[in-house]
Amino acid sequence: MKTIKNENTAAYYFHQGTSDAAYLYLGCHMEEGEEGFLYTFRTWAPNARAVSLVSDKTGWEEGLPFSRITERGIWECCLSSKDSLEGMPYKFRILSPTGVSMKGDPYAFYSKGGSDGASIVVHNSRFVWEDEAFLSERKKRAADKGGLFASSPLHIYELHLGSFMRKENGEYLSYRELADALASYVGYMGYTHVELLPVAEHPFDGSWGYQVCAFYAPTSRFGTPDDFRYFVNTLHKAGIGVIIDWVPAHFPKDAWGLYEFDGQPLYEYQGKDRMESRSWGTRFFDLGREEVQSFLVSNALYFMREFHIDGLRVDAVASMLYLDYDRLPGEWIPNVYGDHRNLEAIAFLQKLNERIDAAFPDVLMIAEESTAWGGVTHSVKDGGLGFDMKWNMGFANDFYRYLSTDPLFRRYHHTALNFPLMYAYAEHYILPISHDEVVHGKKSLLNKCFGNYEDKFATFRAAMMLQMSYPGKKMIFMGTEYGSFKEWDYQTGLEWFMLDFPMHRGLRDFVRALNELYLKTPALFELDFEQKGFSWVLADEGEKNAVVYRRFDKRGRELLAVISFSGAPQTLSFTLPNDKYAVVFDAHGARTAQEYKAENGVFTIHLSAYDAIFLVPKEENASVTL
Repeated sequence: MKTIKNENTAAYYFHQGTSDAAYLYLGCHMEEGEEGFLYTFRTWAPNARAVSLVSDKTGWEEGLPFSRITERGIWECCLSSKDSLEGMPYKFRILSPTGVSMKGDPYAFYSKGGSDGASIVVHNSRFVWEDEAFLSERKKRAADKGGLFASSPLHIYELHLGSFMRKENGEYLSYRELADALASYVGYMGYTHVELLPVAEHPFDGSWGYQVCAFYAPTSRFGTPDDFRYFVNTLHKAGIGVIIDWVPAHFPKDAWGLYEFDGQPLYEYQGKDRMESRSWGTRFFDLGREEVQSFLVSNALYFMREFHIDGLRVDAVASMLYLDYDRLPGEWIPNVYGDHRNLEAIAFLQKLNERIDAAFPDVLMIAEESTAWGGVTHSVKDGGLGFDMKWNMGFANDFYRYLSTDPLFRRYHHTALNFPLMYAYAEHYILPISHDEVVHGKKSLLNKCFGNYEDKFATFRAAMMLQMSYPGKKMIFMGTEYGSFKEWDYQTGLEWFMLDFPMHRGLRDFVRALNELYLKTPALFELDFEQKGFSWVLADEGEKNAVVYRRFDKRGRELLAVISFSGAPQTLSFTLPNDKYAVVFDAHGARTAQEYKAENGVFTIHLSAYDAIFLVPKEENASVTL
């Protein structure tokens, strides 16, 4: 990693909010010479009266003093040593009008985390990357005229590193151990990407990584920064992309973190109307402050440059966009136009996505935005936020409620199946089965499904086929694929022993076969974001809890989906342009290669309870069969 040579320029860009590599200037940097090692430490603390470096080398009381080098609050100190200080823990002792605080380095590349939070000196990475072929293929996909991954298969396996798998004694697996296990399993299952819950250092396990204190430091729970590089490299060599959850909305109030860094609000908003989240107990980033913009934009690019990350899923975007988010009437102040839009946040997100697109046009930017905000995935030049994709949380929540409803009453909730197509092309959507929906009493996806043991499995298979064949890219949370009954618990590993039971092993094998079909069937992904890729056949069969629709690829090749969530057998009749279809996949594995022929122009298909089949016109059968 190179360091900044022109310090005046680096400081200027940082203060202007235009730096996209602030981590090369701030934080700890080493130069090696004939007489030993020179370490330069810099931090931003405009409200501090004094700053000092405390460590084993300098002492943990007064430490080595910094000098203030810019009017807007950058401080610097240099430490010479004949011996390498790599691995040395350190903190910044900050004296402010409100007292003394001991802070971790906001730009530290490695941190102890936990309640201590000491930063750790690391030298330049020694890791040798071997993912050139993967990155080259990534660039080819980004060059597609339809947009990044628009016409490519994208099926994400979301996971939490601390609970995907653990050792027999309950200890964490390391980044390297996890890499080898995941490359094998995810590759076998046919997912294109993994998405990691936040990997940046966070003190509290129970936050799942969403309350970050050291934004530039991959968590030390699983190893070193180079160990994390090994993780990404190993997945890339297996042909699997790596997306990470990124949290630019807020941060916790742990004493060693960003919270009131120099004795008063600095990284967070200063006004009470914007400062804090009532529900999370965290502080919101001041997205209008130039130095905070430099911090966050640089952080996003840092993970792309230093760790070859293939995408960021930006957490809690709605909390950034709305001034009244999580606030009662009278607790927020309207913007200059008199409404509830956070204009600084809008400008920041647009700046972020434009910078990412300029530097890494082949990296995905995904928004977790839970409202109907318009233009999340529209280009900035057209007034949008500039994201590549957005989670379709409305579809997911409605669909889960539908699956949990007694089939006798699903007729009253049929809009869960047909309404999503009313807005499917308003944004570039991902259809998520995420961690948020399998905790806190919400039940696992299998257990959400209404009915007895067998009914749940049958409903689950039909649900997987619907998700796979609706427009939009796909995502599933770890453990869902084998039908975990237990809710996700971040404190323990997944119950992989469930695969010893035939029903669960069979479900895992079903999902794998469905993934394989997806990857080789362009009709299921090439036109996800274009209306010509979808056509209803039966949209309003609410009485039968059924839908029938066609998906198309760019060459006009078709896949027909016939899906019923009825608890009783059903017969569906409809007309199609072609007169003969063959089954290429079905929910029960009993009809593959069966043919259906129209009689007097009408197809009649008999379905069992909780049934689904995929078909193709007979003459196209060879192009998509397994």
